[in-house]
Amino acid sequence: MSARKVHPAPSRLLLLAVVVLVGLNLRPFLTGIGPLASRIQEATGLDYRAMSLFTLVPMVLMGVCVLAGRWVERVAGARAAIIAALLVLCLASALRLVVENGYALIVTAAFCGIGVAIVQAVFPGIIKAHFPRQVAVMMGLYSAMLMGGGALGAQASPLVADLTGSWHAGLAWIAAPAFLAALLSAFTLPRGRSVRAGALRTGLLLRRPRTWLLMACFGLVNGGYSSIVAWLAPYYQTLGWTSAASGTLLAAMATSQAAAALAMPALAARRQDRRPWIILALGLQIVGFAGIAFSPNLAPIGWSVLVGAGLGGAFALSMVVALDHLENPADAGALSALMQGGGFLLAGLSPWIVAVLRDHSGSFATGWLMHLGCAALVTVLALRFVPHGYARSMNVSVGGDPEVARS
Repeated sequence: MSARKVHPAPSRLLLLAVVVLVGLNLRPFLTGIGPLASRIQEATGLDYRAMSLFTLVPMVLMGVCVLAGRWVERVAGARAAIIAALLVLCLASALRLVVENGYALIVTAAFCGIGVAIVQAVFPGIIKAHFPRQVAVMMGLYSAMLMGGGALGAQASPLVADLTGSWHAGLAWIAAPAFLAALLSAFTLPRGRSVRAGALRTGLLLRRPRTWLLMACFGLVNGGYSSIVAWLAPYYQTLGWTSAASGTLLAAMATSQAAAALAMPALAARRQDRRPWIILALGLQIVGFAGIAFSPNLAPIGWSVLVGAGLGGAFALSMVVALDHLENPADAGALSALMQGGGFLLAGLSPWIVAVLRDHSGSFATGWLMHLGCAALVTVLALRFVPHGYARSMNVSVGGDPEVARS
């Protein structure tokens, strides 16, 4: 009988580096578009509704393909899924350097969305498996890096475009850090499956009303993010701001997202009940969206920071709450993937809806007020996330073992 090969456990420091670098790569392909929107429109002839597809298409695919990410993980393992997804993101970003047609550029955004979807489906389970006692803090770090990558994309894209004289380069630079993330993941993540198999299948999770509640809350919150990413910079450009200045505004928003995504889960980790912090995050969004809609020039940085902090905190806490519901990392990862899948399908529609509202009203303000209403609705829905009811809502036993329905 041959001895089974044992792979050494990865260094926790290297795992932290993977969390940081992978997270940083998941948003620049989206946030780099807004500051360069006027240049892209001038070169390609795309109107506002077509420009919304740069956010709508990848976010819808991030929702649809998140389930494919779980299938890839089961077939090939978490490590292979992450590496392959990052390489897809790298290649799609690099193609933006040579693609001229506007709709072909949207296709590159679609492939970026597919790569990111697989990472987002698999990575929370990896975090729960390797950091089981620090889930809230590590999900906060992952979310902070994700939002920080958004800030980096908003700031770096117009800067690279100005330095090179090419807006294509301003979109394609993300290929380099994506390739580095793939290399580090290949070196660090253990081969094979990193989490033990779960008992809850997708069909069972979809029969839980709580799964749909998580989807709805995640989608309504991230709809605000997708609209801000798509339209905050163009909105302020219509008010006379330059692309670089509007990019700085978007970067400030994303930086505050990163700070809140890191801080709020860490503060919320002191108690099992995350609701007070969720409500705080949603309140910040409400104030920020109101300011952007009614008095955009009064305190543009302040409004953007408030919206960003609210969005970042709500995103990270949503991920934590999903993982809180189930003990097994595979089951918790599956629930997180479904929440993201359904949520991103809903969130992806928001930029297009805002574009339609702008065309009919002549102003982006109606879109910002729509998201103010969404944040208020989620505030009410989030009151149902009572920790002692998690097991009952997912129909699992007190010990954490799922009661698997008979087929």
